[in-house]
Amino acid sequence: MTNSIVAVLTAATLAVAPTPAPDGLTQTLDPNQSVASGRAVLEKGHVDLGPRYRDGDWTIQIHDDTAVPPVWRKLSDVVLRVRDAAVERVPDDPAYAFVGQPPGTPVHVVPQTQNQDVVWVGWNTQDPGVMAAISRGVTMNLLGVQGPGGVVVYLQSGNLGAPQVLWDSTKPFPQPLWVETNTHTHANWIFAKPGVYLVAVEFTAELLDGKQVTGRETLRIAVGDSTPVDDAFTAVYTGSLPGTGATPSPAAVAEPDDGGSPLLVGVLVGAGAVLVVALIWVLVRGARIRRRALDQEESA
Repeated sequence: MTNSIVAVLTAATLAVAPTPAPDGLTQTLDPNQSVASGRAVLEKGHVDLGPRYRDGDWTIQIHDDTAVPPVWRKLSDVVLRVRDAAVERVPDDPAYAFVGQPPGTPVHVVPQTQNQDVVWVGWNTQDPGVMAAISRGVTMNLLGVQGPGGVVVYLQSGNLGAPQVLWDSTKPFPQPLWVETNTHTHANWIFAKPGVYLVAVEFTAELLDGKQVTGRETLRIAVGDSTPVDDAFTAVYTGSLPGTGATPSPAAVAEPDDGGSPLLVGVLVGAGAVLVVALIWVLVRGARIRRRALDQEESA
């Protein structure tokens, strides 16, 4: 099983709380970390996806540990670039049939343990504002994936135990994942083909006061050295979110052409049709009433 996915996949699990570990999963986030502005292409180093809660505002952001000092970034400002240094071959092992590719097929793998040549993507619920506002944890939901191939996210124990699939883009959406408060986790991300991927995600939680908060965003990923980063920044997510019919975020919605908003046009056309039908009904009804009155006069 040389030169395979198995060779690079080792420990991390969803934990109730982080514990000291040699893999760098234990961290404490500064409550005063700033939010950086401007576009950023992150292709090496440690980054986490996670919720933030500030002044009653629940958002999903990227915690960028590659910056000095670390910063938070808006997802619309970030492209995660998965270089060809991440290419591994699918193992000849039935345990990895969930990858959906024949053994020996090259795929891009963001590993669970850090590869210095590949962006190290995880998630955390360690924002101090989040930890102060919720008691138990959050639901991290995969709402949809748009790209040239399948995406699978899974965990595997340090002794190469059975893979635990968390998300699989070939399965129905949504795909919820419970994450405890003060958790920091990394998993294996497999991308079947090079190209631009848009991953629609949602973080939902119940605050201490009982209020439900939800944030939806689009994670932009450019897989392969030949994939233009600009294409990832400008790509438009065209799918619907489960149960809402809405797109993931304003950043992922195409601008209307000179004809105006498609939604507004649809509403106006629909409203116009209703008005026309109502007008016809009124005219027909009025004609019938007048005819009935004339008949009554003639019979009298």
